Amino acid sequence: MGCLQSKTANVQSPDQEPSHPDSKPDLANGDQVDPEQVPPFKEFGLAELRAATNGFSSELIVSECGEKAPNVVYRGKLRSNRLAAIKRFSKQSWPDPQQFVAEAAGVGKVRHKRLVNLIGCCAEGDERLLVAEYMPNDTLSKHLFHWEKQPLPWEMRVRVAYHMAQALDHCNAENRKIYHDLNAYRILFDEEGDPRLSSFGLMKNSRDGKSYSTNLAYTPPEFLRTGRVIPESVIYSYGTVLLDLLSGKHIPPSHALDLIRGKNVLLLMDSSLEGQYAKEDATTLVELASKCLQYEARDRPDLKFLVNAVAPLQKQQEVASHVLMGLTKTPAVLPTTMLSPFGKACARMDLTAVHDILLKTGYKDEEGAENELSFQEWTQQVQDMLNTKKFGDIAFRDKDFKGAVDYYSKLVSMMSVPSGTVFVRRALSYLMIGQPELALRDAMQAQVCLPEWPTAFYLQALALSKLGMETDARDMLNDGTSFEAKKQNSWRN
Repeated sequence: MGCLQSKTANVQSPDQEPSHPDSKPDLANGDQVDPEQVPPFKEFGLAELRAATNGFSSELIVSECGEKAPNVVYRGKLRSNRLAAIKRFSKQSWPDPQQFVAEAAGVGKVRHKRLVNLIGCCAEGDERLLVAEYMPNDTLSKHLFHWEKQPLPWEMRVRVAYHMAQALDHCNAENRKIYHDLNAYRILFDEEGDPRLSSFGLMKNSRDGKSYSTNLAYTPPEFLRTGRVIPESVIYSYGTVLLDLLSGKHIPPSHALDLIRGKNVLLLMDSSLEGQYAKEDATTLVELASKCLQYEARDRPDLKFLVNAVAPLQKQQEVASHVLMGLTKTPAVLPTTMLSPFGKACARMDLTAVHDILLKTGYKDEEGAENELSFQEWTQQVQDMLNTKKFGDIAFRDKDFKGAVDYYSKLVSMMSVPSGTVFVRRALSYLMIGQPELALRDAMQAQVCLPEWPTAFYLQALALSKLGMETDARDMLNDGTSFEAKKQNSWRN
């Protein structure tokens, strides 16, 4: 599960400049946050958040923090059917409720497509809670250090570095110059697989913060000297994240700097990345990490420099993040209560369930088609056609999808009146053998045969999603839902 909670506690930051309540986000360069995707910041009632988390059920905890962590993050479902990450602070945190709400509202104004945006808070009685967007694809820590299917590819690591520099630069422009304890647990991946920076790290520390980090090896030198963090501390922490991305493991900055000074860059690099990057690109990132980790804060680069330094290293910007990461992407659809069982199966990309439903449905959506074929059975040509259809249906039933494609293709060439069901079955067969372009073509042909048939729209949605065209896939699912509702209303009338 995605996590919006660090393994480390925050630290009080006397040097942080107050945010300006009238400051406006810089929405240039395509950084707009879609209001339909991210609702306005609001104060939630405790009852709603308790209901959203099933009474703060331990089964819904998504933090990667261990039992002793003072603050816990839950996955919750709000009344609007939106999933959210809900951070619950310990009882002694934020004794002044007004201060907590004011701080949360200030962070809630810092909207950006590279941030996990804060959408609300709650301060009732002793309870202090933050509500943020839910990120379904885990943390950078999970993908770097605890991966199961594949290590994070080089291009994705560069994208993380770039997106984080953009996020921090935007926060800096919004006068939120301090980010508490930037690390791999603070970086999460959204439904598109894009990396985002948790907005929780922008909150000033509450009373329970005792240190900047539980691991002194990663703590900025100035905090060890003075007990304070400054804006340049964020640059130091960004440098430690670069080390994580380069090495794929936890390397203390002091050890990494020794390797860099000794020109042992290869010993620093993650061996799983071999052959994925140009040596000069790796050298650039290593040198950038070295600059960020300078002992004296004044010797570190600023955020604009980081953004401009990392931007040219991206070589596959046109490839979607979920493709680079090998994630299965589920379209965000209308509430599934509005979908039929077939529509639900398509929405969750469950091809096995789609196959089962198509088998049970048969050809009944094509009124009269079977009777017309039976009426003409006396000719040898139609008999051959019926046999081909029979063999195609047997192959489809037995999950011999390549055989089904062959028989249905022969059948299509023989039929004078094309069959929507045959096109749909062949479309699913194409999906099963990894040919979504042909599947989309057949699903569109099925719609030509039956213009208001929900099944044809749902199959198009499946094919479009497989092709990475998620917006079009959502539209097709919604169209299918509309025609399904129309059909049900006509039955009722």
